[in-house]
Amino acid sequence: MANEPTTTSSAEINAAKARFGIVGNAPALIAAVSRAIQVAPIDLSVLVTGESGSGKEFFPKIIHAFSSRKHSKYIAVNCGAIPQGTIDSELFGHEKGSFTGAVSSRKGYFEEADGGTIFLDEVAELPLTTQARLLRVLETGEFLKVGSSEVQRTNLRIVAATNVDLIAAIHDGRFREDLYYRLSTVLIQVPPLRDRGNDIVMLARKFAADFAEKYMTSPVTFDEDARHLLTQYRWPGNVRQLKNVIDQLSLFDAGREITAADIEQYIPRNATMYSPVHVERERHDYSSERELLFNMVFGLRQEIERLRNEIDRLGKSPQQAAHSVAPTRPAAAFDSYEEEPVAAATDPADNLSRLPVSLQDSEKDTIRRVLEMNNGSRRDTAAALNISERTLYRKLREYNIE
Repeated sequence: MANEPTTTSSAEINAAKARFGIVGNAPALIAAVSRAIQVAPIDLSVLVTGESGSGKEFFPKIIHAFSSRKHSKYIAVNCGAIPQGTIDSELFGHEKGSFTGAVSSRKGYFEEADGGTIFLDEVAELPLTTQARLLRVLETGEFLKVGSSEVQRTNLRIVAATNVDLIAAIHDGRFREDLYYRLSTVLIQVPPLRDRGNDIVMLARKFAADFAEKYMTSPVTFDEDARHLLTQYRWPGNVRQLKNVIDQLSLFDAGREITAADIEQYIPRNATMYSPVHVERERHDYSSERELLFNMVFGLRQEIERLRNEIDRLGKSPQQAAHSVAPTRPAAAFDSYEEEPVAAATDPADNLSRLPVSLQDSEKDTIRRVLEMNNGSRRDTAAALNISERTLYRKLREYNIE
């Protein structure tokens, strides 16, 4: 299909990273950049999610730069920074005399960005009445200025971002469910800094070089203990917090080799560290599944080798041997995982009775078990199942899972 996203090349990803100053090679970060490039040529609304300070603002710029709208306007709006009383006027404009202080007509951001892209940051902060207006723009491209009855049209692309769990906000009545589905046609998840591994050290060095140039001093360097601390700290403020710490180090310790003790001065006392052991306890352990798959592959290889030897011994063609050699069950793949050996059934109906009732029942049971393993967290459950939160939410309703 003409509108189907194509695979993103490494050259495109590197070009986007270089253009917008994105530093890091963490798989989750690369996947987010790749997804932004892939969806850019297709005029769909996009929702960017991630913790505060994780760098969500880069992705709307990538989408705009790689789209056909790149020569038109790009307007970024922080919805949380505009008072509720004036948000409608800011977004949609107003007519003269529509409220106290409206001494003249004014264009809103949606009219100004016509033909281009508008980025709605912290979209969860919009009042419910404004959310209804935004939904109309997404569905029809139409809007009304404050104090006007004349319908106006706009042709723009909307990219939104939030650090709020919108599914929870929907349950609490703070966000419209229909608007969520319209905004999240494509979902891009930006990983938190603590999950980006050695990217943290790369960013620290980048910030150190930038601040050294800004302050015209020698850049700071980091010893091994300092680098270890950088990767183990949770960084609740993400990239924004890391940049603030390196800024202070560059100012007060210019030219020095930074130690772990130096960094500890700039992070809160009793801060929670992010050790590999802590991560392992929070996440599901897939080692048993990996071992099972390995044993299955190993058993299949043994079976193939046995069949080859049997064919050579009998001196028959592969087609003849296939009918004369009865394949045996690869014991190495399964025996160690069965509590009791299962006797071979003489009636096919006996085998069918051992299978799940349906694929739906199997899927329902899987979702319930993963949800329990993640203590009811829908975000973590969706990540573990490799599906979007929207899909998980639909499945929970479909299967009536609490």
